[in-house]
Amino acid sequence: MHKQSPIDVVIVGGGTSGWMTAAALAKVLQGKYRITLVESDDIGTIGVGEATIPMISLFNRLLELDEDEFMRQTQGTFKLGIEFVNWARLGDHYIHGFGVVGQENATVDFHQYWLKMYLAGKAKELEQYSINTAACLQNKFMRPRPDMPNSPLSQIAYAFHFDASLYAKFLRGFSEARGVQRVEGLIQDVEMREGDGHVAALRLRSGQRIEGDLFIDCSGFRAILIEGALKTGYEDWTHWLPCDRAVAVPCASARELTPYTRSTARQAGWQWRIPLQHRIGNGHVFCSRYMSEDEATAVLLSNLDGAPLADPRPVRFLPGKRKKAWNKNVVSIGLASGFIEPLESTSIHLVQMGIAHLLTLFPSAGFDDADRDQYNRMLSQEYDWVRDFIILHYKATERTDSPFWNYCRTMDVPQTLTERMALFRSHGRVHREGNELFTKLSWLQVMHGQRVRPAAYHPLVDLRTEDEIAQYLDEVSGVIGACVDVMPSHARFVAEHCAAASRVPA
Repeated sequence: MHKQSPIDVVIVGGGTSGWMTAAALAKVLQGKYRITLVESDDIGTIGVGEATIPMISLFNRLLELDEDEFMRQTQGTFKLGIEFVNWARLGDHYIHGFGVVGQENATVDFHQYWLKMYLAGKAKELEQYSINTAACLQNKFMRPRPDMPNSPLSQIAYAFHFDASLYAKFLRGFSEARGVQRVEGLIQDVEMREGDGHVAALRLRSGQRIEGDLFIDCSGFRAILIEGALKTGYEDWTHWLPCDRAVAVPCASARELTPYTRSTARQAGWQWRIPLQHRIGNGHVFCSRYMSEDEATAVLLSNLDGAPLADPRPVRFLPGKRKKAWNKNVVSIGLASGFIEPLESTSIHLVQMGIAHLLTLFPSAGFDDADRDQYNRMLSQEYDWVRDFIILHYKATERTDSPFWNYCRTMDVPQTLTERMALFRSHGRVHREGNELFTKLSWLQVMHGQRVRPAAYHPLVDLRTEDEIAQYLDEVSGVIGACVDVMPSHARFVAEHCAAASRVPA
């Protein structure tokens, strides 16, 4: 067996995806590979991905980050879930919380017992049976207590809100300290290799030429290598995800520091609210077929918690995925590989999965079709899983107050989603495919929150009497309520553990 020499890695683009990739490779490859990142200060980053999901803790552990320091450096706050307002009907709201709902039961899922009583009008709302959602309702937060294994306090699952530009800066420092070389400059030309059509080198406007073996395209929607050079092709999903624009603006902080993201459905899209230590991140995602950019901007500016801290910034996007995330010797990560709107905070997770799958299938100098094909299958599946979950929010609505919602309510959706909704409508059953991102409990919370109602519950629930079930539910909600009572406020927890040095708007 011949010895495999380390290959040279070139990352095109900085921002969140570029510096996450650089940081992970620098940590794992331990200085044995040359890693170069090319970016230009003249090109801004999108930066809408300020909210995350709990899987990011795996990434932080890979880097061995000090979580409190990471939070201080990025003006971060904690996130227990997402509140959805006005989605199924005007006036509705529900919380999709992370982590556990109820208590594990040997016979059938907890939610089936709750469902029987709920359908009979004898159970509390679902939020009262999860410590994450119950804590959201009271603006409480603490990290889980593994020393209390029999308590819901050990089951708290959390993620983060942070300033995306500060996060990229933080990871840049991490990466450069571990040998990543940053080259400043605009790419003028991409040189292709004779014979196999691989990318051979980048030529910068300054005249500098950067050669590499593996090129990682983190250039965002521009997709300089994967599309610009290789013409890989793109699968357009706007017929299922009609929103194609956003307007983003930060504003002054509100009185209370909420431990959740808020998503408020508007006339032709939805508005995000992401609380940070020094400001609130806001944006209005909308469909240009039903609303103009000026209208969308006016809606956003009239629904802020405080004074805007910058001019509103427009963003254009095309929902979908690259036909191949890895083509020849180019791997696209982040927006270059596809985009699904930030409704469930999955953008950074998809970057993370791209990096994880790349490390699993990391190539040698020769490259191998089997590795590429497997990577493409895995990443394509990740996007499809997220796609169906996001479409659910639009399809499962009863709103008839605008042409946009009429379109969403009546549109055809992927067969995979149709089957999931039918399964839930029969007996409240939820099936999870393999290692898909969203758990059965995520599907449960969103389907219930969007008023998808089962006709019946699991028949084995009736093995217990109604009195037994009522006592069981009361015990679960009572213990959760008692646990939330002893939790500190989110603002107090941040102040005591990870307050940034300056709360002045960046």
